[in-house]
Amino acid sequence: MTDTRTRIVTTTAALFQRQGFNGTSVKQITEGAEATIGSLYHFFPRGKDELSAEVVRTAGEQYLEMFRLIATADLPAPAAVGLLFDGAAATLEQSDYVDACPIYTVALEVASANESLREACAGVFGSWVAEATSMFRRHGLRKRRAEALAVTVIGALGGAFVLARTAKDADLMRSIGRDMVRLIAAG
Repeated sequence: MTDTRTRIVTTTAALFQRQGFNGTSVKQITEGAEATIGSLYHFFPRGKDELSAEVVRTAGEQYLEMFRLIATADLPAPAAVGLLFDGAAATLEQSDYVDACPIYTVALEVASANESLREACAGVFGSWVAEATSMFRRHGLRKRRAEALAVTVIGALGGAFVLARTAKDADLMRSIGRDMVRLIAAG
């Protein structure tokens, strides 16, 4: 069985995917993690905000690792980006549009009201942009163009999550992904 801290972080990430930061209570977290409230505050003395920043960083790193696997595969950059959007669409469908990226969910909810969570989300998005920029650079794009495309792809992915989830239509995610593929192929 996983340790208590890991259960708390994992449970919180799952709850954020489904109901967001504001819709998730400390009680739900501790019950889902089979932990006490005292345990939560032992590992995260500043409470839900500190825990949430850790969830954002941890989930962000997990998504970054998935992207690295795609980005370092022997695929052209457009195909790698297409796989990213197709995978996101499949996740939405398989979860009946309940599971979205917890980082985008938290960022939309609290970026203007919670500086520590805004910073955590900005750090994650920055790491994703840096990784996508590196991929585009490996495929021959100049630095400025690679960075611009990376920002566009990460922004489009977040927007696609919102549109596809609210419409309960993964084809919106796929359509935006195809447009990103065309944009990248045009280089």
